[in-house]
This record gives sequence, C-alpha cells and structure tokens, in this order.
Amino acid sequence: MQYRHLGKAGIKVSELSIGSWVTYGKQVDKRAAREILQAAWEAGVNFFDNAEAYAGGESEIIMGQALRDLDLPREQYLISTKIFWGGKGPNDTGLNYKHVIEGVNNALKRLGLDYVDFVFAHRPDPETPIEETVWAFNQVIQQGKAFYWGTSEWSAAEILLANQVARENHMRPPSMEQPQYNLLHRERFEKEYAILYKELGYGTTIWSPLASGLLTGKYNQGSAPEGSRAQLEGYSWLKDRLLDPAKLEVTRKLGNVAEDLGVSLTQMSLAWVLKNPHVSTVITGASRVEQVRENMKAADVVPLLTDEVMARIEGVLEGYRED
Repeated sequence: MQYRHLGKAGIKVSELSIGSWVTYGKQVDKRAAREILQAAWEAGVNFFDNAEAYAGGESEIIMGQALRDLDLPREQYLISTKIFWGGKGPNDTGLNYKHVIEGVNNALKRLGLDYVDFVFAHRPDPETPIEETVWAFNQVIQQGKAFYWGTSEWSAAEILLANQVARENHMRPPSMEQPQYNLLHRERFEKEYAILYKELGYGTTIWSPLASGLLTGKYNQGSAPEGSRAQLEGYSWLKDRLLDPAKLEVTRKLGNVAEDLGVSLTQMSLAWVLKNPHVSTVITGASRVEQVRENMKAADVVPLLTDEVMARIEGVLEGYRED
C-alpha cells in the first residue's frame, strides 16, 4: 500500500480506502463489517469513510463497533463523517450552525469516538449563509472534534468562496473535496476542479470509483445479480441507471481492454482513477472480504496503464456522455 498526502496537507492517507455507503446496515452486519475492515487494515488501508446519513446512522454504529472489536490503535487510522442529512426535523438537515455542531456530536456518539479526523459538508446548503457554515466547521475543529474539514459535491465556485470567507476571517478553510469520479463520470473532476488543484493544492477522497458497481462488469448481462445493491429495497432508481443500454455497451468494451491486460474490469477501473495525480485516495466499497482483496490489487495494475492502453480506453469512451 502506498500513502499519499491529502493535497498539500501534511497528513497521509492510503491510496485505497474503505467506505460504507449502502453496504453497512443494508448489506453488511457487524460481523461482516469487522471482517471487511480487518482485511482492509491488513492490506494497509488507514482511512475509513462514513456519514450521518448512511443507513440513518446505523452505518456509523456498525463501523464504530467493528473498529473497537478489532482494537486498532486510534492514532494509526483515519475516519471521517459527513454532515447534511441528519433527520426529519426542520433543523436536522443542512449546514446551519446548530445542525453542524449537533450532527458531529451525534456522529461521534454513534461511532464511539472522541473525534473524527475529517468532517465533510456532505452537500452545499443554499439556505445557510456560507459564513455561518465556515464558522460552524471551524468551531468543530476548535473543539477538537475533527482535525480537518472539507466538502463533498460542492461546485468549484462554492469551494473558492468558502476559502475566501475563511481567509478573510482568519479561520480554517476547507482543504479537501470528496467528489464522484470514475471512467463514466469525469467532467467536474477533470475540468471544473482544475483551479482547486492549481490555486489551493486541494486533496480529494474519491467516491463511487466503480460507478455504483457498474464498472465491475456484474451488470453486463443486462440484469441485476442477486445480492447487488441494485436489488436493494428503495434502490430501483439505481437499477434503472445501471441497466442503461448505452452504459452497458461501454462497460463491455472496457471489459475487453481489462481482459487483454489480464486483470478484472474492477481492478482496471480503480487503477485508472488511481493514476490521476490529483487523487489522494480512492474510497472502495465491499460487502465481502473477497471484494476487499480484489480491490486492493488495483494498485499493482497502475503500471500496466501505459500511454497506449490509456489511449485505447479513451477510444472506448469517445462519444460517451455522462449523466
């Protein structure tokens, strides 16, 4: 496992990490979560991603208990939560001062921790002044409940504004973004965010590097396999997206490239994301230990992605329009 600086920050994250969206509380119980985290830890993973919204908070409870059961040294792993969707009350959603402070406090209770290493503003909040949001996350850091704060799926303009507000008021600016980035979803990361890497030295923690499982090739037969997230109750919207004929045509062609390299489509897709110098860590998901082990091999595939192979991949993607 290689470790990368989170942008220009001094802290280092494993280039491959583990997240819990959908899986913990939906597909994975406490025993399975413990086995998955142990396999990831043994592979060198030091970053585990979560959010208050995942499974209505159950995901944090499961991950926190699993980490305690494993008795991992707290100073040797990094953990995050994300704040935005905390409940159904009028002040349980968004990035107002009250919800940011209470959301972090509640997340820490569920995780069973005194602090998280990273806290993210899970989405931008147009209903709350940016000054209030920046101040709220600074208070979280001042109270020692997080070391760094960042954003997720904010526009570059919103991130630049938050940095300006922080500098003008002598506060800590957000220093990392958690965007979606994969072979089928590239526009924002590669173009809009370019100014963030150049001007701010931003770090990135990538979510959905496999496009919700589409880039594993498991949907290439035109149906959703039993046990996949597309079969979960309440995820029919995802099933429709994953079984889109245009997407399946592209993933089948990408699968041919991976086959010629002698690797799985999963490994090639993760390696492609890892190859980008602006990626700090790639958050992978797993509902089985075997998936962890396959995902971790992606780092060995990066050297196989020569200029010739990358050009072939670009040829497959030519003309494809992302969501």
